[in-house]
Amino acid sequence: MARVPEEPDDETGRIFQLQEEIDQLKEAIVSHAVVDQAIGMVVALGRVAPDDGWAVLREVSQHTNIKLRSVAELIVLWGRSGDMPPQIRGELEDALDRHGPTQVPGAPPVE
Repeated sequence: MARVPEEPDDETGRIFQLQEEIDQLKEAIVSHAVVDQAIGMVVALGRVAPDDGWAVLREVSQHTNIKLRSVAELIVLWGRSGDMPPQIRGELEDALDRHGPTQVPGAPPVE
C-alpha cells in the first residue's frame, strides 16, 4: 500500500514542503536536459539511433558505477573541452561497439 505523505500542521510547514517539491522538480528538469544533450551527442557522434544512444549512456553509467546524470555531464563537458576521463572513454567505446558502427572520435585508431 502506498504511503501517504503527512500534511504539515500549519501553513508555513506546507509552504516549506511545496518549496522542496518545486526545488526537486527544477533539479529534475535540469538533469533531464543534460541527459538529453548527452544522448544527442552519442547519437550524432556514434551514428546510432536515439534508443541506442540512451542504451549506451545507461550502460556506461552501469559499467562505471557512476550516476547516469554524472556520466551525461562528463559527455557534455567532453563536447566542449575535448577531455574525457579514460574510464568513461573506454566504456563509451565499448558500448558504441555493441550498439553502433564507429568508435569515439579522437580515440586512437584500432589496430
